[in-house]
Amino acid sequence: MKTLEVDSLDIPELEPYRTMRRTIEHRERDIFVAEGEKVVRRLIESDLRVCSVLLTPEWFGAYRGLLKERSIEQGIFIANKAVLEKIVGYGLHQGIMAIGRVPENIDLKSAIMEIPRPALVVALDGIANSENMGVIVRNSAAFGAHILISGETSCDPYLRRSVRNSMGTVFKLPMLKVASLRDELVWLRDEASYNIIAAHPRSDSIDLEKVDFTHDSCVVFGGEGGGISTAVLDICDVRATVRMSNSIDSINVASSVAVVLHEVDRQRCNVQR
Repeated sequence: MKTLEVDSLDIPELEPYRTMRRTIEHRERDIFVAEGEKVVRRLIESDLRVCSVLLTPEWFGAYRGLLKERSIEQGIFIANKAVLEKIVGYGLHQGIMAIGRVPENIDLKSAIMEIPRPALVVALDGIANSENMGVIVRNSAAFGAHILISGETSCDPYLRRSVRNSMGTVFKLPMLKVASLRDELVWLRDEASYNIIAAHPRSDSIDLEKVDFTHDSCVVFGGEGGGISTAVLDICDVRATVRMSNSIDSINVASSVAVVLHEVDRQRCNVQR
């Protein structure tokens, strides 16, 4: 276990912590920031590569045993609270952070051969808000999604705020970033025989409870403003909506993911009984 006590952030290995706000640059280098106790712990416990860990002596004492069992490529850097307070968002990162390596894109055709049946895939079209993306990832993991597909118009699940809002569940859920969401969904529908279901709050959609989720399914969720694009919507087999009261016609997309996937889980649990 390589450790180094530092009294400054001005060494090359700590550059990603100094540039935490440059999330696009980090993504171009295939790295991401994990911040906060739960997120860092889940990164260390995952199979992902860890470049470095930066934390206070107190956190190092608490994490010593866990870190001893883990390969950390550049090492563990220990700094006092005054040094770490210079990094933006101390109230969020709590004096414990890590830099991880973004995993390689999975191959959808290979991945679906290895997941249990009935399979559940979540596909995202036009999700632009990174905080929403993080909560969507967390909800997808919580309700048993096996794979998450992020379309070409969606932000990256490994952006800093996405990772933070996912509470580290992004490390548990296989991810696929695609150049054409429509093409991947057509393949899932026509070649893999998945039901492609659009979460689409419109008057011509059917109630969520009437949709059969007991077979291999891919549920598509649209962006915060315009919803699912016409090109993607046109190839969906079913359009489903959540019943709402008080003349409200839509809810936040992350909330929608939780509601829809809970219904999927409910139906599948009933079948297993």
